[in-house]
Amino acid sequence: MSENGPPVVLVVEDEPDVAETYRRWLRSSYDVRVAPDGATAMTELDGDVDVVLLDRMMPEMAGEEVLREIRDREIDCRVAMVSAVDPDFDIVEMGFDAYVTKPPDRDELTGTIERLLDRAELNDDLQEYYSLVARQSALQAEKTEAELAESDEYAALVDRIERERERVDEELGDMSTDTEFVGAVREIMDDEGGE
Repeated sequence: MSENGPPVVLVVEDEPDVAETYRRWLRSSYDVRVAPDGATAMTELDGDVDVVLLDRMMPEMAGEEVLREIRDREIDCRVAMVSAVDPDFDIVEMGFDAYVTKPPDRDELTGTIERLLDRAELNDDLQEYYSLVARQSALQAEKTEAELAESDEYAALVDRIERERERVDEELGDMSTDTEFVGAVREIMDDEGGE
């Protein structure tokens, strides 16, 4: 993570106009790097990168592959998947920290980055919990209650969230009685588009 200067945001986007728009929106607050494809993104990723805005649909190396490589390499950064593709149950196994549906506006993009920077300070278990909740929220925003109820993937995700919550409870005390935590979870659900 960057220690001196503004946080570093890596924009991975194959549409030059979109990448330039993001860069212009963010450059006053962040050190912005731009990669036009997955392979370039992997060469740009280093310990200084704090947040990656990752296009899901790119030729040659899709966003999911880049995300998997980031996690396999254990690069310590937060990743927001930015996509025109509405989330489906395949996102349950993706290790992103936020899901933003294109086209985002400036406030949505900067708000997402700020939330991810705040979460970067948390321990690994809490980060995992927030990541799982982000996936749940993305699905809740796109799917009906009936679709969610019929999905084995969604049921497994809900179980994982509960297990992760129990693990964090053991470390931090009972979160269900911690009003700050409950408020934070509600805020995440609202920010991610959940119900």
